Amino acid sequence: MQVAGFLFDKDGTLFDFRATWDGWAGRMIAELAAGDAALIARVAQAVRYDLQSGGFHADSPFIAGSNDEVAQALAEVLPKYSAPQIEQFLSIRAVEATLSPAVDLDPFLSGLARRGLSLGVMTNDSEYSARAQLSEAGVAQHFHFIAGFDSGYGAKPEPQPLLAFADHMALDPQRVVMVGDSLHDLSAGRAAGMQTLGVLTGTATHAELSPLADAVLPDIGHIPAWLDR
Repeated sequence: MQVAGFLFDKDGTLFDFRATWDGWAGRMIAELAAGDAALIARVAQAVRYDLQSGGFHADSPFIAGSNDEVAQALAEVLPKYSAPQIEQFLSIRAVEATLSPAVDLDPFLSGLARRGLSLGVMTNDSEYSARAQLSEAGVAQHFHFIAGFDSGYGAKPEPQPLLAFADHMALDPQRVVMVGDSLHDLSAGRAAGMQTLGVLTGTATHAELSPLADAVLPDIGHIPAWLDR
């Protein structure tokens, strides 16, 4: 079916996950633990962060979970903070991350817009962080819809936030492509009745994504060729 719109995940899709978040997370873990080595180790374990390699394990809630899920995991080992306090801290400090776009986003998104395609972002991060980071990258204006887990539509892997984009743009879900780097993204896309594309700029492998994807691409820059196939 002809494609009319693309809904993108943010981290691991528009932005390379490891290049953007691995180093930032190490600094945040140390700050939350106030430099206490034993507590740093417990915090890292709670969110499945490898202190030796300086990167997340594939099953980390940071990768596909929502901010409130990450905050809850951290609150269990940081009793001096409540989950809402940690969630707010992460949302505010996320804007300090050094963004690493998966491709040169402005010409890429401009090219899709010239094809008459509707564009949106749905992330399990907060809407505040999403808008701030897309603005920092200079591409927020390309999107007709930007939603986070806290925008009132729910979070992936539930299909509701994806269907909210289709409703907002008056599109048949079958004509929308959900693009993401995680099983949460692709599961949500399938549940919403959308087409799905996996990308390898997150932590999941081709073998992990392919059962739920119409195609798995190295990065979003390969989408125009996929459209022209």
